[in-house]
Amino acid sequence: MQFDIAVIISICSIVVMFYCLWLVLSLKSRIPGGIVGRTWRLLIILVSFFTLGYLCTPFFGMLPAEFMKLIVALIFFFGAIYVVVTVKLIYRVIEELA
Repeated sequence: MQFDIAVIISICSIVVMFYCLWLVLSLKSRIPGGIVGRTWRLLIILVSFFTLGYLCTPFFGMLPAEFMKLIVALIFFFGAIYVVVTVKLIYRVIEELA
C-alpha cells in the first residue's frame, strides 16, 4: 500500500467514522423507544455499513476495478438512505418540539 494523499484522507475518514460509530452506540441508551428508537437502530446499522465501506478505501489500489465500483456505489446508496433517515428524524423531532 502506497501512502499518497488519498490514502491519508481515507485513514482520516476511517477514524472519523469510528468516532461516529462510537457516538451512535453511546447515545443508544439515551434514546427512547418508539419511532425514534427504531430510527436510531437503523442509523446504527447504516453507520456500521459506512465504517465497513470506509475500511476498504485504503486498499482500493489492490482491489479489482469492478469490486471497487461496487463498494463506491454501495457507499453512495447507503449514504443517500442515511441522509433521508436523518432528515426525517430531525423533522419528527422538530415537529414534536413545535
